[in-house]
Amino acid sequence: MTSNSPLPMRPLRTNQPRFPWHHFSMRFSSTPRGARLARRLAGERLDAWGISYGSDTHDTVTLVVAELSANAVRHGLVPGRDFRLRLSAEGSTVRVEVTDTRGEKVPALTDPSDSSSGGRGLLLVAALADRWGWYPCADGPGKTVWAVCSVGVVAEPSP
Repeated sequence: MTSNSPLPMRPLRTNQPRFPWHHFSMRFSSTPRGARLARRLAGERLDAWGISYGSDTHDTVTLVVAELSANAVRHGLVPGRDFRLRLSAEGSTVRVEVTDTRGEKVPALTDPSDSSSGGRGLLLVAALADRWGWYPCADGPGKTVWAVCSVGVVAEPSP
């Protein structure tokens, strides 16, 4: 028995970015545990979007998430308030945004002393990301620190 209806067309696989657009947003408790969970969930989300575990890009973006989340907990803490992580992937870039509720402490690159145990997080972010910055929250107290990382164009895996 034959049918006149055409077979479903299968899209051709080309060397295009792995994702046209993806978005993830979640609030976390402003605790070290919340920062670890943000990093872990970001890693899972990146893998689901095609940026596989163990790749340089995956490691870079999750390190940026870890540093910005730790800064939100350490420097942006307002007791009883959470921080928010947003990930956006479009074309060949991933944008990381971490929002806390402490607007008077703005991020700045500093030259850490050799004896200090901290103060290197933003230096890492600046070295790893293509661009980074911050802006004050328009809808309440706080600020958002953001970073953009290039993913590059990679062929999709074959079926």
